[in-house]
Amino acid sequence: MKGSISKIETSGFVDGPGIRTVVFLNGCKLRCKYCHNPEMWYLKDLNYTVSELVQKILHNKEYFGKKGGVTFSGGEPLLQSEFLIEVCKCLKKHNINIALDTAGVGNGNYEDLLSLVDLVILDIKDTNAADYRELTSYPMNESLKFIEMCNQLKKKIWIRQVIVPGRNDNNDYLKSLKEFIKQIDNVEKIEFLPYHNMAIGKYKELGIDYPYKHIKSMDKVICDELYDKFINMLED
Repeated sequence: MKGSISKIETSGFVDGPGIRTVVFLNGCKLRCKYCHNPEMWYLKDLNYTVSELVQKILHNKEYFGKKGGVTFSGGEPLLQSEFLIEVCKCLKKHNINIALDTAGVGNGNYEDLLSLVDLVILDIKDTNAADYRELTSYPMNESLKFIEMCNQLKKKIWIRQVIVPGRNDNNDYLKSLKEFIKQIDNVEKIEFLPYHNMAIGKYKELGIDYPYKHIKSMDKVICDELYDKFINMLED
């Protein structure tokens, strides 16, 4: 069995706790208008066997310490779930902490993979079904099924929300996000990520139109202020 891997970062500090190896898998059903990895939309060459990827990750084990481990990202790692299940089974024999960075949109049957995962980093695209589809060109129901399975298996969750100027940088959206998160159990952390347009160059190289080329990058200070406001909302 082989997987399609775009790249591997050996010293990640933001994709889960501690120092992590971050594996970016190709393939994604969503076409988010602010996507910064369009080169990972499609499955490409199957370039890693299970054994090869496991050995690559284990090579960095000494740097993980007590908190670190591996994070599978993308693209959308759920689209290669059969491959990842075999990789994770091997990693668990070596007590490697496993995180899954996902939008929750795969091919269903998430239980087997999630049972091997220690942390889910869940990317929230939108809280409203119509706006979700407008942003991603895909229906929202699959991500809701994934959230339901995370709840059933009592998975630890980190929430990530990209904040886009003129789209969700407002009180109404923050209120809807508060209500949306109520349906997700075991949320340990919430992160706001300021939208940036640094991927414009990638789109030009790939000959793809960048839908948000007219939107300026989100001011980080304003994004942090919105985050503080949101946390206060949660405490009310």
